[in-house]
Amino acid sequence: MTNSKIVLIDRHPGRSTQTMGIARALGTDPDLIHEPSVGVVGTKGDSQCYLGVLDKVEAVHARLKDRIGMGPGKLKLRLVQPEYTIATSDGIRNGTREMRYSLIGREVTNDTLCEHLEATGLAGTIAIVACDKPPVGTLAALLEHNQPAIIMSDGSIHPGHDPKTGETIDLVTAYQVAGHPDAEYRNHIACHACPGIGSCGGMFTYNTMQTFIGVVGMQPLHMVAPPSDDPRRTGAFADELVGYLTNLMEKDIKPRDIVVRDSLRNAVIVAMAVGGSTNVTLHAPEIARAAGYADFWKDVMTPEEFNYLSQHVVPVLTDARPYGKYSMVDIDSAGGVQVIVRELLEAGLLNGNVLTCTGETLAQQVERLGATNADGLVVYPVEKPYKPTGGLRVLGGNLSPEFSAILKLAGVEGGLEDNTFRGKARVFEGEAGLLKALDSAPEQFQNHDTVIVRYEGPSGAPGMPEMLDPTSRITALCRERGIVVALMTDARFSGGSVGLVIGHVGPEAALGGPIAFIQDGDEIVIDLNKNELNCTALNDPATVAKRKAAWEKVVAANGGVHPNCGKADTRLLQRARHTAVPATRGGGLHPNREVWVREPREATRSGHVPKNKYRPDASKAF
Repeated sequence: MTNSKIVLIDRHPGRSTQTMGIARALGTDPDLIHEPSVGVVGTKGDSQCYLGVLDKVEAVHARLKDRIGMGPGKLKLRLVQPEYTIATSDGIRNGTREMRYSLIGREVTNDTLCEHLEATGLAGTIAIVACDKPPVGTLAALLEHNQPAIIMSDGSIHPGHDPKTGETIDLVTAYQVAGHPDAEYRNHIACHACPGIGSCGGMFTYNTMQTFIGVVGMQPLHMVAPPSDDPRRTGAFADELVGYLTNLMEKDIKPRDIVVRDSLRNAVIVAMAVGGSTNVTLHAPEIARAAGYADFWKDVMTPEEFNYLSQHVVPVLTDARPYGKYSMVDIDSAGGVQVIVRELLEAGLLNGNVLTCTGETLAQQVERLGATNADGLVVYPVEKPYKPTGGLRVLGGNLSPEFSAILKLAGVEGGLEDNTFRGKARVFEGEAGLLKALDSAPEQFQNHDTVIVRYEGPSGAPGMPEMLDPTSRITALCRERGIVVALMTDARFSGGSVGLVIGHVGPEAALGGPIAFIQDGDEIVIDLNKNELNCTALNDPATVAKRKAAWEKVVAANGGVHPNCGKADTRLLQRARHTAVPATRGGGLHPNREVWVREPREATRSGHVPKNKYRPDASKAF
């Protein structure tokens, strides 16, 4: 055996007997048990997101089985039974302490598939993925295993409709009415917001990352946007996936041949262009790490370049929820993700020469798919975009010295004057305290308050929960009263969050980051001209020293953990408490908080510089 990652069943009778039994049970030829193995994997969980996965896995498994055999034109391979991972639902758990398990679910998916891929030694894998975090964990495991593999999205849910008004509604709508005084109305929205099956349909984290996975090359572009119930997903797409995997195996094209520095940069640029979720700055470093690049913000794209591209080069092309009107099913009707990619390729923003899972370059794949022109309604052309600047911005400053803080500019609904916001700090030692205040006395929140939620980071919560519940309530409150309330946290946000909200502030409070030293009434300044997040009081070294000393005294008296940190009462939460790395490094779980990379490699530069031909003065190489 020349490749230790491929496990071949030898002639030992003990190791052969169950393998023969599996072959007979699956209806495949026992004579193939000594050949390289292929199989299908799927992600499962406790919400509507996952209800379509089983049918698609079974459909792909059946197509794969049909292609395997000893005869002419058949694949001489050993077929293994489908395997599944497990995760919790963001949509159900938001606003609860169980939400701490969401990001950890990405790690559990990676671990589960690591065991399956490595112990079974698959030589080829097709993955069907749903919800937010499992797709990223799946891609990370496939990159670490680095044998031919391909991913397909399970697909989005259709938007709901309010039968009384005809208004299009979704999960975010339901969270935004959580503070509504009429219980009957709240229940009415809840009953109609999420019909059918599939993952969140807006340009929330799921569709941001599915678009990312497509553009980075690991999913065929035309398979990203169709809804979960689209018959192509159990029909034509299943056949195509087997064909693509066969080609990858014959040509020995592996995930790390596809996911390279420029394909990662392409995917980040497209995430900006679709006004995508802030979670992309958490997941891109993890995907890069799994691809062999230890530090995304050094090896792939610096914060300076990220902000320059978002400010000056990359526009938002989609009128999509949560900041706009349409859902991914509408993008599918408008021609799919390939339309967006074609627009960006033609403008010079993407490197079209990177390889994809179809065996073609990105540009070749888009050309073969016959991507149509942008319709100017759902998807806008680069020349006349929906919004002139990209949807994301990373912030430095004295509260974010490592440029960890992330703002979804596409979702900001007001409050910036000359690109600056000044607010008064309202400190909450955890999400629960903020939700209690929003429930019991929402009138206490005033214009230009800056809500601080801390001790909810990767180590502090532990698990770095997202905060769709409080951001949705604050959004509804601000719209109703015509005010602006900002929110910043060392946790993260749902892709469905809108408003002046800043997440991933780090170093996190649990580790003694500056966010831990903010006090009620401090002035907080968000300056998008400088891309900084500052607490004015912390500009004074004496103030910082005094507050830090007081914080350290409290931590020392509590055995080394600040008492405001969440309770880590399971092995998984204990693992996060002691091993979670910062959001800038992906927020994953690594021994001694030292990022682990399997077979590190150099981030080779291609020389491609993202340009927008409609903004010739904004071209700049970094």
